[in-house]
This record gives sequence, C-alpha cells and structure tokens, in this order.
Amino acid sequence: MENFDNPNIENQSAINLNKQEEQFQSRIDMIELRASLEKVKSEIGKVIVGQEKMIEHLLAALLSNGHVLIEGVPGVAKTITAKLLARTIDVGFSRIQFTPDLMPSDILGTSVFNVKNSEFEFKKGPIFSNFILIDEINRSPAKTQSALFEVMEERQITMDGTRYAMGEPFLVIATQNPIEHEGTYRLPEAQLDRFLFKINVGYPNLEQEIAIIKNQHESKKEDKTEGINRVISAEQLKNYQHLVKEIIVEAQLMEYIAKIIINTRENQFLYLGASPRASLALLTASKAFAALRGRDFVTPEDIKEASYAVLRHRVIVSPEREMEGLSADEIIRQILEGIEIPR
Repeated sequence: MENFDNPNIENQSAINLNKQEEQFQSRIDMIELRASLEKVKSEIGKVIVGQEKMIEHLLAALLSNGHVLIEGVPGVAKTITAKLLARTIDVGFSRIQFTPDLMPSDILGTSVFNVKNSEFEFKKGPIFSNFILIDEINRSPAKTQSALFEVMEERQITMDGTRYAMGEPFLVIATQNPIEHEGTYRLPEAQLDRFLFKINVGYPNLEQEIAIIKNQHESKKEDKTEGINRVISAEQLKNYQHLVKEIIVEAQLMEYIAKIIINTRENQFLYLGASPRASLALLTASKAFAALRGRDFVTPEDIKEASYAVLRHRVIVSPEREMEGLSADEIIRQILEGIEIPR
C-alpha cells in the first residue's frame, strides 16, 4: 500500500521543483546593466528622435569594447548621437575633424624640444582620450588613416621607440558620407576590418520628421548636449564589459557563427569573404545584444541581428553583382536564410 503522507516524497518533490526553478533563473545578474543602458537611451532620447537601431548598435559596441563606423548622408544625427553617448558616460571625450591636410602627428602627438632641460618631450595628441569621435574619416589620405591602425587594434601608440597605452575604456566612433566622393579617400580593407560595426543610418519616417521639427521649434537651448546627465561611470562600464564576456554561448551557436563566416568565403556573389576576425567580432557582438535584452545567454536571433553590422564592411561584392545593384546586406540576408538555425 502506498504511503501518500510520506514526508520524504514531499521533500524530494520540493527539491525537484527548486532544481527546475534554478534551471530557468538567470545565472548572471544583468539587471543593473540593463537598467543603466535604459537610462542612457532615455538621456539620448531627450535630443534624438528615432534612430533606435543606431543607438542600440552603439550601445552594443560599447559593451563589446569595439569601434564603430557610422555611414549616412549629412544631417541624420550621426555626430550628435555620438557626442550624446559620450556625454552620458563619465569619461574623456575628444573630437577630431579629418581633413585632406591632416597629418598623423595632429592625431597622435609629436615630440617637442624643451630648451630648459635640453630634452625632447612628447606632447600627446587628441587620440589620448576615452571616446574619440572622428568626423568624416574618409577626408584624410592613407598616410593619416594609417596612424589609426595600431591604436585601434592594440590600443596603444609607439612614438620614438616608446609605447604609450590608451586609457580604458577606449572607443573610436567614425563617421563618413556615402554619397559625396569628391575630395575623399576610400578606407582600406585593413582599417575597415578594425571596426566592430558599420552602421548604415537612413532617413527618418514622416512621424519622426514631424517630431524633429516640433522639438526644434520648442527647444530654447543653443547647445543640444546641455541637460544630458552622466549616468554611467568609467568603472561601471568596465564592469559591464567584463560581465558581457561571461555570457553563455552554446557549442551549436559557435558552429552557427562559423558556418555564416565560411559561407561568405564560398559565396559566388562575393569577391572577398570575412576573416576569422569577423568570427570573433560576431561572437562578441552577439553577447552584447543578448545583454541588451537582459539575457545571460546568446540566441540565434542575437547572432542574426549582429551579422549585418559586423559583416557588411568586411565582405566585397563581386563587380558583376554590384553592377546589378546587389548589396552586401542582401547577400548577407541570403546567407542567413540558407543556413539552418540551431535549436
């Protein structure tokens, strides 16, 4: 005869229930991170109408500790959004306007002779900050652009045999205009590959355009960044970046990332596929998108969402397909649709 009042059975049931609850509980506490990023969005939203995708990608790059290239026609809030993001975080900010006559020393710094001690002293350039906004990066020639290679990849510069490390965090946000090519210099693939994301910014829709006009009409501020509060400290940001690295990625999702990258190399419509650096970038970015959603694990949707911004500047469409009007985004979409999503 079964004993329905056996306390051991009740205890075992309670243990099993607790195990099930633990299985579905978040293993990493993402509450503070998500709340802080929502505050950042709220502060930026005081000025910027729409452009949610650009803001979200900038936050993902922030969490990934990766650089961003923003491409869009003039007047779509590329520069002001980057300035507002820097304003919400308690770190140093530096803006560099690239021009055809800009020299590498204008960015990195130069050695100056000190007559008092008869020695050369290194005077640091504007690159020595935490948030670097480079406006119209394609306005400067290759010699100046190459000055960014070491600092973007290794977060240091070497001058006169001496190594100077950048402070943390260190983020480069560069802008460029996709339609005006007179007096511009195409970025080499080696430099493009150093950007975690390339964000394409489009025009606002009708409702957003009306809201922009209304905000401008009602605003009495000369400086648009006035009234934007700092909501994250440098130490908090470093902690969040470390937290994102701990986000769980299942083995089948790592294989999914690898398949996407391999497909770019084997795709008949692409002249150049993505490198292993793209695989690592996609992994890191997927973790950041998971964190933005408040999750401690990556899903296939996170990978798909990150794929366009991670890959569009790392692949080259074959000339024949480019003449037909086929874009990198369209080919990436076809690749994603052709790979079975892991379950």
